[in-house]
Amino acid sequence: MSTVAGVVLAAGGGRRYGMPKALVEYGGSLLVERAVRTARAVCDPVLVVLGARAVDVWRTADLDGATVLANRDWETGMASSLRTGLDGVRGWPGRVGAALVTLVDMPGMTPEALAAVAAHAAPDALAIATYDGVRGHPVLIGRDHWAGVVATATGDEGARRYLATHPVTEVDCTGLADPADLDVPPGQVPSAP
Repeated sequence: MSTVAGVVLAAGGGRRYGMPKALVEYGGSLLVERAVRTARAVCDPVLVVLGARAVDVWRTADLDGATVLANRDWETGMASSLRTGLDGVRGWPGRVGAALVTLVDMPGMTPEALAAVAAHAAPDALAIATYDGVRGHPVLIGRDHWAGVVATATGDEGARRYLATHPVTEVDCTGLADPADLDVPPGQVPSAP
C-alpha cells in the first residue's frame, strides 16, 4: 500500500453557518481538531488547509502535529483549497502515493471510514466513500491523478468534474461513519442557497 497523506479542507468562511466551521465547537472540541485527529489515526502526514480567519484557527486549535497550509484564495471555493492541499502533498518530502481528502464540517467521520477508503491507496487510485449508494467523503486521489484534479477543479466542485470522467472505486462506508455535514448551526433550518 502507498503512503497516504491526509488532506483536511478547513478554509471556508462558513457563510451559511455564520462563522468559519474550523472554529465551531462540537462535542467538546473544535471541528478542525476533530477532523485532524480522525485523519491522524489513519494518515501520515496530515495537512490541513486553512483560509478564513486562518490565524485565529492556527492560534486556537490543537492541530496535533498537522502541517498547516494557507489558502489565500479560499473565498473562490473548495477547489482552491483542494489545489492548495494537493500542491502541499506534491511538495512533501518523501514519496506520498495518494491523498485522502476529508472535510472539516463532518463531525461524524471516523477512522474506520477513512481506513476503508485508504486501503485502496496506490498512485493510480481513485476511490470514494459511499453511504447507502450515495457518494460522499473521504475521497482518495492517487498521485497520478493530482495534476488532472488540480487542472479541472473549479469553484465549490472540487474533484467532482474529474471523478465524473474517470473510473472510480466506490467504497461502501454505510454504517462506518455519519456522512452529514454541518451547513447551519444545530436547530436552524437551512435556507435556500
